[in-house]
Amino acid sequence: MAQVSDVVAVLEERYPPRLAESWDRNGLILGRPDAVVEKVLLAVDPVLALVEEAVDEDADMIVTHHPLLLRGVHTVRADTGKGAVVHELIERGIALFNAHTNADAAAGGVADALAADLGIVDTVPLVPDSEDPTLGAGRIGRLAEPTTLHQFAARAADVLPPTAHGVRVAGDLTGRVETVAVLGGSGDSFLDLVRASGADVYVTADLRHHPASEAREEALLGDGRPYLVDVAHSASEWSWLKGAARHLEETLGIETTVSTLTTDPWTARFGATGS
Repeated sequence: MAQVSDVVAVLEERYPPRLAESWDRNGLILGRPDAVVEKVLLAVDPVLALVEEAVDEDADMIVTHHPLLLRGVHTVRADTGKGAVVHELIERGIALFNAHTNADAAAGGVADALAADLGIVDTVPLVPDSEDPTLGAGRIGRLAEPTTLHQFAARAADVLPPTAHGVRVAGDLTGRVETVAVLGGSGDSFLDLVRASGADVYVTADLRHHPASEAREEALLGDGRPYLVDVAHSASEWSWLKGAARHLEETLGIETTVSTLTTDPWTARFGATGS
């Protein structure tokens, strides 16, 4: 029989807290360490709808990627967004744990899982960890078989969770793609690094207008690379949950469920051009 503390220990061994950025918050957010855990629900965002799903699934614990209390919070009143989540979790006896930037950088974490789902092999970290260069933020590798930007973007749309955001693409859709860089979550601060890496295409989320525009202008001074593939933030960080769930099942023998609830904040998109 597993306890909350056992789940925490297993996940922190697999996704070491030392890999987290200094500004980040990770670990057990709510729950008694000695509480019994028979079922864990895994998801990207700790939103109220997810708590409701955990109740429906009869889960004892939720594991998310994003922290509930990343920034300063001065009240957890039940009539506030975060407060409602806190109260519902406590009243239902459900523990909450998160692994954020440590899961981004770890082996088998966000970056590795995203790369694997996109068919990228022979990956190495885009930003190697100073202590262990096999770990770190992002990944860069190659496709087993070169393809076009159009076909690659279509694959991304097929393998990642569907969202109203969809998959945005910048570049020649007929262009050849073989070397791919990926970074789950907000990735426009890595655009210069990706360009220096020689990647044909960069897959990430939350690309803002000015950084993306400037990156494309720089690319067009050369061969047009790296092309850009921008997906929804939540979609870019969903793939790793499957591996985390399997690891908990194999090490602790507990039941797990990976949520397919769409927690991306956008619910519709109109007027898009292209295909």
